[in-house]
Amino acid sequence: MIIMKQSVKIRTRFAPSPSGDLHLGHGYSAKLNYDFACAHNGDFILRIEDIDHLRCKRQFEQSIFDDLKWLGLKWPTPIRRQSEHFDDYQKALDKLQNMTLLYPCFCSRKDILDEINESTRAPHMRPKLGPEGIIYPGTCRHLSPQERAQKIAKNIPHALRLDMEKALKTVGKDLYWTDLKSGEQLADPTLLGDVVLARKDFPTSYHLSVVVDDHIQEISHVIRGQDLYYASHLHRLLQHLLDLNTVIYDHHPLLVTPDGNRLAKRDKSITLKSIKQSGVDAKAIDALIKQYL
Repeated sequence: MIIMKQSVKIRTRFAPSPSGDLHLGHGYSAKLNYDFACAHNGDFILRIEDIDHLRCKRQFEQSIFDDLKWLGLKWPTPIRRQSEHFDDYQKALDKLQNMTLLYPCFCSRKDILDEINESTRAPHMRPKLGPEGIIYPGTCRHLSPQERAQKIAKNIPHALRLDMEKALKTVGKDLYWTDLKSGEQLADPTLLGDVVLARKDFPTSYHLSVVVDDHIQEISHVIRGQDLYYASHLHRLLQHLLDLNTVIYDHHPLLVTPDGNRLAKRDKSITLKSIKQSGVDAKAIDALIKQYL
């Protein structure tokens, strides 16, 4: 564990989605956050990220509480549930909208795939790849205000995307974020392209709500999996645009199975609940975690 020279109040958070039982990897991440806060006489916060109303269930939320208590973790109450704070995310969207940094995207997944398939026929138009797959080609970015108004008037479903090129011009300078292990990092928000920040059925997104929540809850350090390293580049941009607090990031390795696959909620055998039911003592969890690192 890295011990820091403390100049600000250390506040870490663990923010699971109640869409299934926590697995061993979640336990590892939660303990890293908890242990780091304890080592610096700081605060550990539990947040519930439940904006996906189709997959998130209250019974899984109770399971999260039970599993974390079994691990010996404690947190202040009441906890923040994202589904209870959509007004906060709307204010952030409104600010970006007033800066004319958002545009409506009417493309369905099929529309995007069709355009990508068409572009592969022209070598100079081959789609760019990002950490989440092929980057959105920007189809709706070029619609005129009249075309957008007509589609909205027809109630065509749309998402709100961040105009990345315009956002970077608005910033007008390089942005940096701090990695706890590697130091200062030059932010490259273009890794995700014109990312979706809200949809009709989900009035916010992970990327938007997480930076808003971290600001409101005065989080100082975000300790999360290496798979979200790319997101820190985008989050630094959103923090700047929305005048939010910056945080220090640390990206821990992911737990993987013997065949190299990362742990997932669908792997019932390594959920914290199944481990607990098998008779494993919570004090032995660190040794079990090391088997998957």
